[in-house]
Amino acid sequence: MQANRANIDSVLITGLKKDNHDSFQKLFEYYSVPLYKFAFGYLKSRDLTEDLVQEVFLKIWNNRKEIKTDTSFQSYLFTIALNAVRKYFNKVSQLNDYKHQVLVDLSNNQNDFDKINDYESLLNKLDEFISQMPEKRREVFVKKKIEQKSIREIADELSISVKTVEYHITEAMKYLKIEFGKHNLQGIIFFHLFIGSLKKN
Repeated sequence: MQANRANIDSVLITGLKKDNHDSFQKLFEYYSVPLYKFAFGYLKSRDLTEDLVQEVFLKIWNNRKEIKTDTSFQSYLFTIALNAVRKYFNKVSQLNDYKHQVLVDLSNNQNDFDKINDYESLLNKLDEFISQMPEKRREVFVKKKIEQKSIREIADELSISVKTVEYHITEAMKYLKIEFGKHNLQGIIFFHLFIGSLKKN
């Protein structure tokens, strides 16, 4: 059975390398479900898993000329999927490290820390405020403050000027200051400690 599947894959890969869309569609129809189950086992999210499956098959199509017909396509496919899963968790880890640093900064100032009874809820507020930013501003802010990319890198990635990147960061900071200011003294304290943690980056 496995040998037969390997032969089928070899024929389909040959067609795929010749830009045959029907071959690509047949590979997708056969492997998308097991690939989905594999990725879902890690991600536990339908939306994330669906995005990952699409990303994997897009990579298959884009790299179709380099795929070898004498190796296991299934192994190749699931290796790409596993790397995509690892990439996702690396991004999550970066975000968690960033939030952890905020908590560390809070604990370094004991007097202010004592005044903050529920800093976890303030961290949740931070997520909420970021999600409410205009799309481009949010994208710039996340790249700068969470992914820790330089202003030049962001400008190049988004095809905008350095001044535009700086403008979005400034406006994002103003917005956060206003929003945290609305949440009494705890919010104000948290904002200043949060800004302090960003300056270290």
